[in-house]
Amino acid sequence: MSGDIVRIDEASLFELLTVGSLFLVAVLGTLIAYQAYRGYRRNGVPSMLYLSIGLLLLTLCPFLINVGINTLVDTARIVTVFFENVSRLLGLVAIMYSLYGHH
Repeated sequence: MSGDIVRIDEASLFELLTVGSLFLVAVLGTLIAYQAYRGYRRNGVPSMLYLSIGLLLLTLCPFLINVGINTLVDTARIVTVFFENVSRLLGLVAIMYSLYGHH
């Protein structure tokens, strides 16, 4: 575990706002992705499925990666940032494919 863990009762307002905003991005992105998935199920349009996957990779997965890596593994911050960015990149590729690649 990381030696620089910040307890909630010791966190600064900025740290709390940062975690809160990351959480809200994850929740709102997941809700939008779910709606896109429902559109895919209702209409059978594959581009909606890729949009849904892209949104999850762009919003929810980086949050889960951040929490998961920082909770389970004692590693350098750059490792977490790398995996978050890979998830975001794959999310953007999936969204781009939903818009341009699948006809």
